[in-house]
Amino acid sequence: MARCPALVIAAPASGQGKTAVTAALARLHARQGRRVRVFKCGPDYLDPHWHQLASGAPVHQLDLWMTGEADCAQRLAQAAAQADLLLVEGVMGLFDGEHSVAALARRFGMPVLAVVDAGAMGGTLGAVVHGLRHYWADLPWAGVLANRVAGERHADMLRAGLRDGADWLGALPRLTDAAAGTGEPGGLLPERHLGLVGAQELPDALQRLDAAADALAATPLGRMDLQALQRFAVDFAAPVQPTPVPPLLAGRTVAVAQDAAFCFVYDANLDTLRSLGARVALFAPLRGDPLPACDAVWLPGGYPELHADTLAANTALREALRAHVGAGRPVWAECGGMLALLESLTLADGRSVPMWGLLPGRAAMRRRLAALGPREVLLDGVDGAHALRGHTFHYSTTDSPATACAHTRRPGEDAVDEPVYRHGSIRASYFHAWFASSPRAVAALFTQAP
Repeated sequence: MARCPALVIAAPASGQGKTAVTAALARLHARQGRRVRVFKCGPDYLDPHWHQLASGAPVHQLDLWMTGEADCAQRLAQAAAQADLLLVEGVMGLFDGEHSVAALARRFGMPVLAVVDAGAMGGTLGAVVHGLRHYWADLPWAGVLANRVAGERHADMLRAGLRDGADWLGALPRLTDAAAGTGEPGGLLPERHLGLVGAQELPDALQRLDAAADALAATPLGRMDLQALQRFAVDFAAPVQPTPVPPLLAGRTVAVAQDAAFCFVYDANLDTLRSLGARVALFAPLRGDPLPACDAVWLPGGYPELHADTLAANTALREALRAHVGAGRPVWAECGGMLALLESLTLADGRSVPMWGLLPGRAAMRRRLAALGPREVLLDGVDGAHALRGHTFHYSTTDSPATACAHTRRPGEDAVDEPVYRHGSIRASYFHAWFASSPRAVAALFTQAP
């Protein structure tokens, strides 16, 4: 049993400021020398960049469906045994989805801190908080942090609307990058079409987090020391140890592309490859790295559309991949990785860029979201007990004559969804896999030539 203060940072909806508050709270305590571990609910590659920078520790996913309850229990218990504070950033609204943030908080007894955008709100905050707190009678509760508040008078109005004054954990002003002393006024954590800009892409990222942490330090929540945080302490039971993963990739090297074009990589996926016995060799196509000597290649998702010309010009890597595929060695390409393999990619401005041409077909960027949500897939040659779970999230569409060797499905539905293409030793899809959901299926991806 490990006991540790823990907060689930949730909201009534997306866009309320959960990520900024979570990162600010992590940064505030980390710079005071406390050991902070942050988790992110649901599939997300971008918010964890900020949380890792803020906390100085790896950030993993928690999801009652995608990662599974046992995986969540194990990760929380391990972190609680090592940390002074656990923070879990929610996703969407508190009660949204069958496997909601509220369900996760209730399952593990973690109190909910509600972040509410109160910029255009007064006493109604009290009604919103009352609803969030009492919609489920057994929901663990911490309180509310009002976000984007105009000033002290506005904060007093918001606080007066609460039925229980103990719910008030403070108010934050609207934070802009001007608050960090950099750039033109805008969002402190800038966004683009797939979410936040990654922290590693901004040279002043830590300065932005410090500005948010400074603002949070002036609130009742931010003034809590370790002793005060004990009001949020949770007992995390030691989970049943999982069955060891057999070393199905022992002696094999998996080359993994990782840079700004291929940045959608869960650390837990790399851990799974290593637990299977694989040697992981990272390389950066945008930097011109050669393809490492390897038995298999993983091209993760990311932003090939932002770096299309550079990728297209990397003919040495293209030819190395062509030789790899010609030798029958496996390639697994997810979303953006798949786009890089196609014949061409039409960008949002209408310009068509030739890509590596190893997978027949073309893709085009769209202005609207094309697909979003949890998915699972049963790959050919892997029995039904080992379906991979994951998700899809993309703004492009693809037209390919390649064979569909499998199709993803939404949880609990029989109807097929997006294809998994097969072309020679390449498998490619919009599907982002959570490798730990089926290590055997992952081993098959990197050993079997279709």
